[in-house]
Amino acid sequence: MDFLPLFVSLKLALVTTLVLVVVAAPLAYFIAFSSLRGKTFIEALISLPTALPPTVIGFYLLIAMGPHGFIGRAWGALTDAHLLFTFTGIAFASALFSLPYAVQPMKAAFQRIDRRLLENAYVLGLSKSAAFFRVILPNSRAGIAASAILVFLHSMGAFGVLIMVGGSVPGETKVASIAIYEAVEAMDYRGAGMLSLAYIPVSYAFLLLINRLNRGER
Repeated sequence: MDFLPLFVSLKLALVTTLVLVVVAAPLAYFIAFSSLRGKTFIEALISLPTALPPTVIGFYLLIAMGPHGFIGRAWGALTDAHLLFTFTGIAFASALFSLPYAVQPMKAAFQRIDRRLLENAYVLGLSKSAAFFRVILPNSRAGIAASAILVFLHSMGAFGVLIMVGGSVPGETKVASIAIYEAVEAMDYRGAGMLSLAYIPVSYAFLLLINRLNRGER
């Protein structure tokens, strides 16, 4: 049985998680503390991937990331390379698809912080950016960890978006979920079962970790 697709899935989940932990933190801070009137529209836009079918998101990403799409053209101008059917392309799609799962737990963690801590920080002369790094992030470790775990698990299980923009290139874009689907289509139930079985202990261990973090936070 070829376990290379599982390695690609793990690599994709790790890259997506690392990117989104960095990207989602300022977005979650903005949603949690900004008083901008249009904030609800921005939050709804960030959460849109949770309400749309993955194939719908994948279709529009396929158009946008293609050689004539605005993302594809911009990427081509910067790197002289294409995005579709590459690991970079599925990493970009995975990050966009998993963004809500990174932002929402962080936002909830930020909103649970006692506002008096922030007020004291401002009184002591800290800027908003300094308070973010020295007060908000250290007091939101459990929420950030939960965000990272949810993104990792969501990325590991992604299918519809990835097959639209990445296809099934062995060693490049053929993740485990796609390999399982192809094995079932080929009636290779043993191969599909082996790959499916590999998901269970990984997912279960991460869910146990989330529960432990939640108990510790309470």
